[in-house]
Order: sequence, then C-alpha cells, then structure tokens
Amino acid sequence: MSARLEQLYQETILDHNRNPRFFGEPAACTHKAHGKNPLCGDDYWVYLDVRDGVIEGVQFNGSGCAISKSSASMMSEAIKGKRLEDVIAKKDAFLTLLTQDEPVSDSEKSLLGKLIVFEGVKKYPVRVKCAALSWRALEAALLGDEAQAISTE
Repeated sequence: MSARLEQLYQETILDHNRNPRFFGEPAACTHKAHGKNPLCGDDYWVYLDVRDGVIEGVQFNGSGCAISKSSASMMSEAIKGKRLEDVIAKKDAFLTLLTQDEPVSDSEKSLLGKLIVFEGVKKYPVRVKCAALSWRALEAALLGDEAQAISTE
C-alpha cells in the first residue's frame, strides 16, 4: 500500500468514525439484520428500506471499533439509492478486497470507488472481521435472515 493510500485510509476511517453517516434506527424498514463480532465486541444492526429493487433508505445502529463503524458508514453511503444487483456486486467486491491475497481487478476498483481505502485492513488480519461485519449483516438483511445475529466467527 502506498504512503498516500495509507494516509487516506487513516483519514477516512477517522472521519467516518467521528461523523458516521446514516447512523441511527429508522422508524420503519423492510429488511434488517444484526451482526456481532464476539471477539472484539462490535455489534451493529443494519436497516434497509427496499422499494422496487432499489435501496431507498439505509441506516445502521450499534457500537464498535473505528474500523467497523467507518465500514458501516461508508457502506451506507455506497448503497443508498442503488439497485439490489449493484449492491450485491459491490458487497461481493468489498469482501473480496478484504479477504483475497491477490489484488482486486480494475473493474472491482471502479465498482468500489472510495471503499478501496479498506485495502489497508489486510495489513491487520484481526481487523478484517471488523470491516466485514456490516457487509455480512447487509448480506443477511437482503436474504431476509434476521432471526439470528450474524457472527464473524
């Protein structure tokens, strides 16, 4: 990771941790799921309002480390107003970014946009689960699997 990308990663994480976007619990939603990382205590709910195949509303609520909160905040920004198939592709590309050793393709980089800053998480394997938590909860919410908390373990 270049020094510039490392600096951008740190600035982005800090900004979204201090000022999370879409943080709170909505009055109503069509989909929701709970994600929990028992090792570090990250604990978030993801709420979606899906209408005609588009995520019209998204919020998250809970508590956790700077990486998990920033990831949830940036995820929310990245998926609001997007079609479900585009959200699923973005989710898959993000999880690939976090979990695969080989570099992401140019098309995946384009799809991820500023989410690419999370590439720096790979340097801290224990933090990968923190960054992935809200995305796993998003996945469960889209599948309608809210009955049980999603765990990163």
